[in-house]
Amino acid sequence: MKFLKKRGIRKETSLSKVRQEAEYKTVDFFKDKGCSVAKLCEILDVSRSGYYKHKNRVKPEKEKQDELLCSLINEYHSTFDGILGYRRMTMFINKLNHKSFSEGYIHRLMNILGITARIRRKKVNRKKIKPEYTKENILSRDFTAKAPNEKWLTDVTEVSVLGDTRKLYLSSIMDLYDNSIIEYKLSFKNNNHLIFSMFDKAIKKYPDAKPIFHSDRGFQYTENAFKSKIDEAGMTQSMSRVGKCIDNGPMEGFFGTLKTEMYYGKKFKTLEELRGKIVEYIKFYNEKRFQKRLGCMAPLEYRNHASTCA
Repeated sequence: MKFLKKRGIRKETSLSKVRQEAEYKTVDFFKDKGCSVAKLCEILDVSRSGYYKHKNRVKPEKEKQDELLCSLINEYHSTFDGILGYRRMTMFINKLNHKSFSEGYIHRLMNILGITARIRRKKVNRKKIKPEYTKENILSRDFTAKAPNEKWLTDVTEVSVLGDTRKLYLSSIMDLYDNSIIEYKLSFKNNNHLIFSMFDKAIKKYPDAKPIFHSDRGFQYTENAFKSKIDEAGMTQSMSRVGKCIDNGPMEGFFGTLKTEMYYGKKFKTLEELRGKIVEYIKFYNEKRFQKRLGCMAPLEYRNHASTCA
């Protein structure tokens, strides 16, 4: 019990030092302009003795490290627009600075700074249309792949802008090998052309690909016209079970991540502006957004690294 109390005291002291650093710097700034130290300390609610003690003390290495990490956390939080939770923040700090700090340590500092990532919103269920045909869930939630173009996931999501009656639809294909978005298309209409043209672009990019092609039971994927495209490409079609969005979990997760990190809480003047931001985000996601499952690499970095090591 005494040990816990002592730990609590040490932690409170550490937090106090980090929080009062700004106040002490403010005192330094205005003191040099002729202001009274006593008056400044009173205004900033810090003790004068504490200020002078801070001025004359030699900072231990641990405190210097805390301050450096806090500055990095603030920098990355601003640079990446508040999308980094403590796990991903740890990955960025460790990889970009060649360190190995623990997630718990970074989480504690983020709590001190009051920094958190955005919270995801719940998905809204949509009305179902009777399909022309369906396929079994061949993928069966096996979201692992040993090589590129072995398993592809696809889905459509929608976004909108306040004051515009239109909706913007994003259709994309994810390769489960590295979670990269290998192809996508944006449109103001959610129709067959959106899905079919995106699929055709993916086939053109990877003409030899014969993956398991998994989707939900959306109306575009359950039409005979799309079945013909799948058969012609020599792919194996797989579909999620009714009401089981987790069967397409990684694809759903990507949309949730995209909306959390660049859409929710943001203001866009037009759908065209939003469209441009989505294009920028997908490029960032593929090329710069580290993933722990990929050895703290971005999807395309992982794919290129694997190909050079093969």
